[in-house]
Amino acid sequence: MAQDFRPGDVWLVGAGPGDPELLTCKAVRLIDSADVIFYDALVARALLDVIPPHVVRVSVGKRSGRHSRDQASINDLMLFAARQGKRVVRLKGGDPSIFGRSAEEIAHLSRAGIPVRICPGVTAASAASANAGVSLTLRGLARGLTLLTAHARAGEALALDWKALADSGATLGVYMGRAAAGEVSRSLIAAGMAPDTPVLVAVNTSLPDERLLHGRLSALSFLVRTIGQDDPTLLLIGEAVAAAGAGPVAARLAIA
Repeated sequence: MAQDFRPGDVWLVGAGPGDPELLTCKAVRLIDSADVIFYDALVARALLDVIPPHVVRVSVGKRSGRHSRDQASINDLMLFAARQGKRVVRLKGGDPSIFGRSAEEIAHLSRAGIPVRICPGVTAASAASANAGVSLTLRGLARGLTLLTAHARAGEALALDWKALADSGATLGVYMGRAAAGEVSRSLIAAGMAPDTPVLVAVNTSLPDERLLHGRLSALSFLVRTIGQDDPTLLLIGEAVAAAGAGPVAARLAIA
């Protein structure tokens, strides 16, 4: 057994966007070495098939707006398992440190004296741009990358600095963006971003039913109309993600 995963240890492991081949070698090793794995609803079924039969699997089923367990309960489940001397993996979609609430889990476990570490994963923005054949940055057009979440409490507007985002000269990656696509489009245009700014809507990134929809910012609301409520959706906005020159994709819809 590897010395970095002893009984009573916890690893927060990035599951990547869904394709098992995008798991890191370290993630596979930790999954194989675990006694119990707590996994989110966004972890794809194909990834669960990688887990050895002897490892206990516990679904903690978190999705935007519908949490089967609250964060405090998840923290306590991991703590209980670690105190029982189990090797614990917390399997999270994408990268644990990008909108994965890893800081809360680390703080809870560390206060109890439980060793906890992070194994990074491929985040959806990287996988989506790769599959679309575009770059997240582009010299002279996109000098940076800004990742943000469009998740807000029901009935609340997104508390974002739209002016700064519109003027940033960066590609914007908006996670959990389906429901807020109209607000994102209207707010960025009102803040000065050009209506014809290229957008890429990535649905079920890296999975067999992946869809990559190209269009412009002003058509963003239209682009997301056919996306199901349960389909993980990422919005990429900026000149770097223009459809021109994009490579082969699972599906592409161009909206002029």
